[in-house]
Amino acid sequence: MATYGRLPLTLVKGSGCWVEDDQGRRHLDCVAGIATCTLGHSDRVLRRALTRQLRRLQHVSNLYRIQEQEELARWITDRSCTDQVFFCNSGAEANEAAIKLARKYGHSRRGVDRPVVLSARASFHGRTLAAVTATGQAKYHRGFEPLPEGFDHFQYNDLDDARAAIDRHDGRAVAVLIEPLQGEGGVVPGDPAFFQGLRQLCDGRGLLLILDEVQVGMGRTGRLWGYEHLGIEPDAITLAKGLGGGHAIGALAVKTGAAVFEPGDHASTFGGNPFACRAALTVAAELERRELLAHVQARGEQLREGLLQRVARHPGLLSGVRGWGLIQGLLLREGSVTAADLVREAMAEGLLVVPAGPQVVRFVPPLVIRRREVRQLLERLDRSLARLA
Repeated sequence: MATYGRLPLTLVKGSGCWVEDDQGRRHLDCVAGIATCTLGHSDRVLRRALTRQLRRLQHVSNLYRIQEQEELARWITDRSCTDQVFFCNSGAEANEAAIKLARKYGHSRRGVDRPVVLSARASFHGRTLAAVTATGQAKYHRGFEPLPEGFDHFQYNDLDDARAAIDRHDGRAVAVLIEPLQGEGGVVPGDPAFFQGLRQLCDGRGLLLILDEVQVGMGRTGRLWGYEHLGIEPDAITLAKGLGGGHAIGALAVKTGAAVFEPGDHASTFGGNPFACRAALTVAAELERRELLAHVQARGEQLREGLLQRVARHPGLLSGVRGWGLIQGLLLREGSVTAADLVREAMAEGLLVVPAGPQVVRFVPPLVIRRREVRQLLERLDRSLARLA
């Protein structure tokens, strides 16, 4: 269906941070399947692990216990503030599960008949009907009305506005679903003071605090979880994207106090199957074996410094840089060029990047990107900016 405005590029193979098109031209991939290919393309270790798994078992359904699923759940809970995990197939499904969890929490723990879930303006939580309603961007709502009831929005990083949103609903607000760093909303990092105040506000009013870690979880920011930048612990986190290293898996991980699901409340046919869990377990093991968190911090700082230098060189085009680790946003000056313009020019130079709104270009390369590849990224960006200037 015509649901994508595709770029005129057909990719046929890849290795590490590089992809090749059907004309034999190589591109430095700083999109990584939109922050998904954690270990890059055709990673040797991941390829071998999944080949072995296909020879054993790929899918049996959640009617039975699954060893790989239990092992992955232990890895997540051992390394986070959570205690239980539900597995699904995508970030939208993980957030959908979180919304259902919040509503059941409101009914069963708070006695709320018509619970309300709050989220931030300029957020992005997925394309299913509930997740897109939680998404605080009207452009994603148009044409899909009537939207489900039970959602409201407040200004990101504005504690007074969050408090006002809770007050508006007269005891019906049951949860806040929020990104530690807004990705689609323009690569906007969370303010630690705001999140610490929000944590206190949720505790005082009996709301769950659920963090959408779909884009920033699994080491993208230089820490395993985005909430580690904020000085808080959430009641639940949602995961996907980098968890499977390019393979479809999502997860909702919760603390015991928020674990209100019972058998029959929620399910997923493919969720947590042996193949997907083996992909995630391999990514998890390689994050630790290759010490990728420290690597992401170093390469992220190199990328950030390089982007800031380009801002200084092109003040008529660029206005700033923001982000954590290997999710960095290059801000384009209003009235100069658009993110789509820079994406097209960069593609002509063999550099793949992705917009994060109309005036921000997002850099989310595989976490294995090397020092010299960051230099190549910046050189190709230089040529793209020169053409625009």
